[in-house]
Amino acid sequence: MADATLLTTIRKARRELADDGPQRTRAAGDFASVALPEVDGDALRDLLMAEQVRVVVEVGLGYGSSALAIGEALVSLGTPEGKHLIIDAYQTQFQNAGWEAIAAAGLATRCTLLQERSQLALPRLVSEDVVADAAFVDGSHVFHNVFVDLYFLRELVRPGGLIVLDDCQWPSVLTAARYFEVNVGWQQQPIDGPTRLRAFRLPRPRVEPSFEAFRPFWNT
Repeated sequence: MADATLLTTIRKARRELADDGPQRTRAAGDFASVALPEVDGDALRDLLMAEQVRVVVEVGLGYGSSALAIGEALVSLGTPEGKHLIIDAYQTQFQNAGWEAIAAAGLATRCTLLQERSQLALPRLVSEDVVADAAFVDGSHVFHNVFVDLYFLRELVRPGGLIVLDDCQWPSVLTAARYFEVNVGWQQQPIDGPTRLRAFRLPRPRVEPSFEAFRPFWNT
């Protein structure tokens, strides 16, 4: 059963963050350019709730707007074993604003923050046999970093699960995702309403293509 009091606190924290922004930012205008907009947070929350997720891996915490949306989804589902793993090596550059938002929303005990690069943390989680129902990716936008993140998330997220990406308007992010769409059987999942997010459904069972079947993906 969902904790109604906690849900009220989370929704209030999301509203205040969207309306007022964080108390501290890296630079003027940074919050508006970096944080996930509230409407996209709603779309992310609704996707995760429809999936009945229990374990979510998030890459990139920033100012915490996406983390609060994920937290709202997990609390709304009312599963006591719900787990939210967040990976962000650069939270101190945000003056810990994202983690403070999580704490203010009453979610600190329900989240685990790994303050290390996702390209190093994700393979360790694979070796620890962590299995997630979904992942949200909004970390590095450098192509090779995005590609490595998606490669290991493909190992972490269960077959048939979801991987949701922000900022696919950037060619580096879109191109990395396109490899998995073209060559590994990821299918775009429709999202209700306008959003800048893209969601991909992983195939069940997992697809392992041969090297002879490789298809160019960068101009598709």
